[in-house]
Amino acid sequence: MRLILASSSPYRKEMLQRLGLPFDCISPDINETPMGHESPAQLALRLSKDKAAAVAAQYPGALVIGSDQVATFDGQPIGKPGSFERAFAQLRQLSGKTVEFHSALCVTGDARTELDDIVTHCTFRTLSDDEISTYLRRETPYDTAGSAKAEGLGIALMDSMRSDDPTAIIGLPLIALSRMLRSFGLNPLTFRA
Repeated sequence: MRLILASSSPYRKEMLQRLGLPFDCISPDINETPMGHESPAQLALRLSKDKAAAVAAQYPGALVIGSDQVATFDGQPIGKPGSFERAFAQLRQLSGKTVEFHSALCVTGDARTELDDIVTHCTFRTLSDDEISTYLRRETPYDTAGSAKAEGLGIALMDSMRSDDPTAIIGLPLIALSRMLRSFGLNPLTFRA
């Protein structure tokens, strides 16, 4: 069974490599614009499903993984900052606050689809402007929602993180993914190439 990660994200690719399964990465071509009525969780779930479905339509018979992450603060989605100035403003706003990250996951194949949303609560330390500036110059997290790369120096911005899956915050929840793959007959622990 061919395994495909419907993503161009180097972070998700690196995470999936941990499971030791052969896979291909194919970038899905979908519209990621939020719909007006969607909650952040609904948006993350829809996008993960749309990504998997777009690639599965091109590769019948493959097992396709889609994933998306939406960060929220006070119920509002937090986007990727794209620049130093916007990242600085974002981190200043999040200083001392808790952010909720929805890491949605979809696995589709054999005319069946499984979906899950793994939530991580990240509480930021109270940050000084100097700490924020130094962090942004060292990490340049402008392609990351919430401006904090937990897999790198961004972990030093945190007071605490709470989740059922510690890999979810990086963008691909491997505990949930392993469970879903097993349900499709692909067990990372017993797979032999």
